[in-house]
Amino acid sequence: MTEDNTVGSLSEAQRSVIIGSLLGDGAMRCKTNALIEFNHSVAQKDYVDWKYQQLVELVRTPPRMRQGNGGRIAYRFVSLSRPELTPYYRAFYSSGRKSVPDLKLTPLALAVWFMDDGCKSYRAVYLNTQQFDVGSQQRLIVMLKEQWGIDATLNRDKSYYRIRIAVRSVPRFRELIEPNLLPQLAYKLPA
Repeated sequence: MTEDNTVGSLSEAQRSVIIGSLLGDGAMRCKTNALIEFNHSVAQKDYVDWKYQQLVELVRTPPRMRQGNGGRIAYRFVSLSRPELTPYYRAFYSSGRKSVPDLKLTPLALAVWFMDDGCKSYRAVYLNTQQFDVGSQQRLIVMLKEQWGIDATLNRDKSYYRIRIAVRSVPRFRELIEPNLLPQLAYKLPA
């Protein structure tokens, strides 16, 4: 996915936050122009507030708490419908279901993706990509290798798959994301 640098376009940081969020928990809708929704647990309030600050000029209403299903309390915000968001909707939802297009994985996009959907298990790092089909997950594995030299594989998680970053690549992954990792989410990385 390529971006131009015209007036009204998004900054590189904003593009990275959007891409990282769409690889993670972000969701989009589109009528004429697209909007993006950021929805996390209230326990991730500081993280949602950080995302909001990154994208504040695309949003009218700041994050709010909302009662979800099963007593879960969410903390969320939604962007305005904007023409500069529409190419992301078209790329990620080309088939009507969220999938992974070819894109540039910046260190900030990797960090946001990890903060959304990353976890550790002993010395390994997992990216919980179960919402994507296997083809999208394999595309992500290729992008990690080609763009950053990170080795990863698909790991079976019950009846789904997720991405497992090889232990030998965890130091490289850490080096890339740590400058953008919020301190309260550093616990997700192995020691």
